[in-house]
Amino acid sequence: KTGYSTDAEVLDMLRHESPIVEKILAYRSVAKLVSTYCEGLAVLINDKTKRIHTTFNQMVTATGRLSSSDPNLQNIPVRTEKGREIRALFYPGAGYDTLVSADYSQIELRILAHLSGDEALIKAFVDGKDIHRFTAAEVLGKSQEDVTSEERSHAKAINFGIIYGISDFGLSRDLGITRGEAKNYIDLYFSRYPKVKEYMDRMVQEAHETGKVRTMFGRQRELPDINSRNFNRRSFA
Repeated sequence: KTGYSTDAEVLDMLRHESPIVEKILAYRSVAKLVSTYCEGLAVLINDKTKRIHTTFNQMVTATGRLSSSDPNLQNIPVRTEKGREIRALFYPGAGYDTLVSADYSQIELRILAHLSGDEALIKAFVDGKDIHRFTAAEVLGKSQEDVTSEERSHAKAINFGIIYGISDFGLSRDLGITRGEAKNYIDLYFSRYPKVKEYMDRMVQEAHETGKVRTMFGRQRELPDINSRNFNRRSFA
């Protein structure tokens, strides 16, 4: 990026610098709800059924995830009170009284345990452990009963951050700690789950050698910039 940025990520880091930042973020949040959902959903109501019908796409995302469009019903807000009011607009049709919502529990971490073959991570899931509390205990060398809420929260950020290759800089920014502390967390994580580190290094090496990655179901994703001389393009790949 060039020049000054006022996107949500930047403002979120500056929210403690001035009270106006919080007001700007609040305004943008409400404006997004109004334009995308209050106004956006209304024009998509089908004249005949009086319902909103989305389209699910199987071959659109580069990663192979299912996506939804016109409108995107996979992204109905729920984190804020105003957002939950939008979600309340969806209710069962006449003669029905239930909407079913299903979600995999910590699916990314379970897949990581399977692909890496890390015994400690696998055992944690087999034993039904709270994986974030378990990780905090493993990394900090204390009993799970002694793990604080803050320590569990940090472990959760590490667990999910590791999957997407978070750096010590990124983790320090997310948790509000020093880079040294963040690096120590990451090093301790890999010392407790060594096969996760081995698996990730092996996948990166394979990507550099072949220019692509492959899922366990055989789906390939080309990474043409993985060996680019341009640092930014290479990092993005």
